[in-house]
Amino acid sequence: MKTKAAVGFLLLLGLLFLPAWQEDVWNQSYQKIASIITLIEDNYYNNVERDELAFSSIRGMLQTLDPHSYFLDPRNFSTMQEEYKGKYYGLGIMIQKQEDRLVVITPIEGTPASRLGIQAGDIISHIEGESTKPISSIEAMQKLRGLKGTEVTITVIRVGMDQPLELTITREEIPLHSVPYAFMLQDDIGYIYIRNFAETTTDEFKEKMRMLKGLGMGKLILDLRQNGGGTFVQSIELSDEFLPKGSGIVSIKGRRKYYNREFLAREDNEFEKIPLIILINQGSASAPEIVSGAIKDNDRGLIIGETSWGKGLVQTVFPLAPDAAVAITTAKYYTPSGRSIQRDYSSLEDYYIYKPEAPEDKREVKYTAGGRKVLGQGGIAPDYEVKFSYKNQTARLLLKGAFFSYVREFANGKTNLADKVVFPNDPRDRASEDILIIAEGFKVKEKVLTDFRSYLAANEIIIEDGEFEEARSEIVRELEREIYTFLWGIEEGMRIFRQSDPLILKAVTHFPEAVRLIEEGP
Repeated sequence: MKTKAAVGFLLLLGLLFLPAWQEDVWNQSYQKIASIITLIEDNYYNNVERDELAFSSIRGMLQTLDPHSYFLDPRNFSTMQEEYKGKYYGLGIMIQKQEDRLVVITPIEGTPASRLGIQAGDIISHIEGESTKPISSIEAMQKLRGLKGTEVTITVIRVGMDQPLELTITREEIPLHSVPYAFMLQDDIGYIYIRNFAETTTDEFKEKMRMLKGLGMGKLILDLRQNGGGTFVQSIELSDEFLPKGSGIVSIKGRRKYYNREFLAREDNEFEKIPLIILINQGSASAPEIVSGAIKDNDRGLIIGETSWGKGLVQTVFPLAPDAAVAITTAKYYTPSGRSIQRDYSSLEDYYIYKPEAPEDKREVKYTAGGRKVLGQGGIAPDYEVKFSYKNQTARLLLKGAFFSYVREFANGKTNLADKVVFPNDPRDRASEDILIIAEGFKVKEKVLTDFRSYLAANEIIIEDGEFEEARSEIVRELEREIYTFLWGIEEGMRIFRQSDPLILKAVTHFPEAVRLIEEGP
């Protein structure tokens, strides 16, 4: 992109916010910005990228508005389009940074990575000849993705191989599902996790719902934790799936008339009588807050977890070039009770790091359809609060990739216990008392925990006896998830993991109340 065009972005932004300027004022502004960039380029002690200087100017201007207006440079614009459309062009692998190693968590079935035999546990040491040690998993993802039909060369290190393997892979279209997990938890309780809100979210959701109903689902837990948002339209369409025609979902108010609108449920759909509990936490922002706000304010279901982020601003994306855009806050949104949930952002440190709740006497008071008191200026508060965070020692083991790496060693016969384990379809004799049989329903007990501790010691990962005991239940959950994932796939690993999730255990006990909300109405 040429610098002249990038500087022109600044002038276009002015048109969006400011009163009409005289033509000569525009020309003077353009000349000033262009002159500063040229001055830096000519005199700065080091080489500079002209486009990046212009981009930085745009970012700086947007930062004076609010925390959620932002500039989409070519790289970020491409990522946004992938998230919105629910697909990207790449290899088809899930990756994670474990200390300085870029590890393949799983190849996606049917993708180029899967067809070439890339395996979970493989380490990608180089991308196009450059080491992956100093880069983040996000940076690596951006390097691995690209245009359809283009090639990328990676170097793979695998346990048991004498030499690294160099692979050149052609990028293909990879679906980026926003609803990756859906399964039955117990009896008639179904579970759906929504990762983000994309163009395909509601269609994916309906497909999963029909599948679960076919398996006997009569109650639903909808997990919106760590869902950072996405498209505004999809949050409305998803809410409509649960609410009777004519119910309020959300309203918006902006400076321009176009942005003053109210959105109501337009259809009577097939999921309006299913008892519903939604899980949220501090990572639930924007679109998931619209959904949970609509459900709570209409007394349609229960909310369990932590108070959500508190993002009540609506961004509109204005394209400025084929590969760049600005997302500008054009309105505030209000839940059906009429409250704004936007937290105070006068202190960005508080907004992003400390997240203090506003004093109750500083928050507007509203009431749900059934007369329950709700508050504004602070996210969506749950009906029942359940806080969960990993203990420090568990978090440390996760960051080191200890659970993931141990299970791969364990399953490949490389730990002390491994030769006494019988896996599914293993022909060895199962009669011996010393044999540990792993089949569906398997639970991690003392033998595996002892073996895991030996693995940690052999790899110089120190965890004291007291620390281990304090985190025992979390360690068991993580090991069970990895074992089930290795043997039966990611979704089965997640299903086992969620069965002992504190928020889900709490939700299950409150379904009688969710049923009453359906039967009695607001």
